[in-house]
Amino acid sequence: MALSTQMGMQKLPNHVGIIMDGNGRWARAQGKPRLEGHQKGAEVARDVVGWAREQGIRQLSLYAFSTENWERPKLEVRGLMGLLAMMLPRSLPDMQKHDIRFRVLGDISPLPGSARRAVEAACEKTAGNRGMDLILCLNYGGQQEIVAAVREAARWAAAQSDTDAALAALTPDMFRSMMWRHDVEPVDLLIRTGGEKRISNFHLWDAAYAELYFTDVLWPDFTSAELQAALDDYAGRERRFGLTSEQTSGE
Repeated sequence: MALSTQMGMQKLPNHVGIIMDGNGRWARAQGKPRLEGHQKGAEVARDVVGWAREQGIRQLSLYAFSTENWERPKLEVRGLMGLLAMMLPRSLPDMQKHDIRFRVLGDISPLPGSARRAVEAACEKTAGNRGMDLILCLNYGGQQEIVAAVREAARWAAAQSDTDAALAALTPDMFRSMMWRHDVEPVDLLIRTGGEKRISNFHLWDAAYAELYFTDVLWPDFTSAELQAALDDYAGRERRFGLTSEQTSGE
């Protein structure tokens, strides 16, 4: 089922983040190797990018590989990296056709050469696209991102004439500018599939006021209807950002 491209007066999130969970359990239920679950999940991810673009979502971030995922079985990690190296070049024509800018959040330096080169090429070749940002979170961790920003803030403060005064003047906006992808918008809607109800070190800073949406559907079974359900749920939420209902409504 294709998603409607018209939301009417319905609120639409600018930035949607998705924790794509359940590939392994889907494969086990199908009696297939885990890597086949990841392959099916990668195909669904490509579909979701298209559905999100049709809806007019400006930024979509997908949690593809966390800093903790290196601890998985080596065969599975190699398979995931091989899948990344294979799928990204295949997705490039669609990204170019639909004006999608591919970006990465995380430290890709430890990735195997073929995967790293595929990521770098996708970033470079789509750098001028402006229709939508697809942000793939690779070797990413929210805590690690915040620690990196703390180190940058410490270097900045040390370079000032009065370090203590500089630190006292540091604001959340200034601190955010020192993070890995400070030009990415805060997450409005965070979706997690697979039935787990946690955010697993994903966008810890930028999901501070995100609306959370959990579904039991395993990622390889995620459909356009599931995305629509999440968007509909988001549209029904009242986002107050610490204020009262009266304040946000202007009453």
